[in-house]
Amino acid sequence: MFPFQIDETRPFVPVTFAILAVSDTRTLETDTSGALLKELIEGDGHRVYDRAVAPDDREAIAAQVAAWVADDSIDVVLTTGGTGFSGRDVTPDAIEPMFDKKMDGFSVLFHQFSAKTIGTSSIQSRATAGLAGSTFIFCLPGSRGACRDAWEGILKYQFDSRHVPCNFIEIMPRLHE
Repeated sequence: MFPFQIDETRPFVPVTFAILAVSDTRTLETDTSGALLKELIEGDGHRVYDRAVAPDDREAIAAQVAAWVADDSIDVVLTTGGTGFSGRDVTPDAIEPMFDKKMDGFSVLFHQFSAKTIGTSSIQSRATAGLAGSTFIFCLPGSRGACRDAWEGILKYQFDSRHVPCNFIEIMPRLHE
């Protein structure tokens, strides 16, 4: 869909992720979407610092993400689940108030990639992203396909220091300004 260019002359800089599965029914053992994200992230040379599961509850979601945002060793938080329209889908509602800056472009690109695999059903997701302090936060749908679309279509490249013309790694040192 988009041309991706990796400049092999640039060094790869790994970053550290935390992954939160939002679900009333899953455990770490049954969270296949979080497990897939961990596998993809580590397969691309990054670190996963922590994984957790939180119920579909605003306070529980916000508390876990806030703890990770406060931890300077975590660069990126990914949540999976709770981005739909049912009454229990509250992940964006819990997380967006934390954003110092919202990343509207992520949702646009995510829906473009997602529509290739699930068509118009992509509109049923409220996938969102933003920056809280110096921590990137991405709220992804709970399906493995959506997590794969987000990682392989967008995040893999933006968190690769060799990706040109620009990437998140280049701006990370300036996020504290």
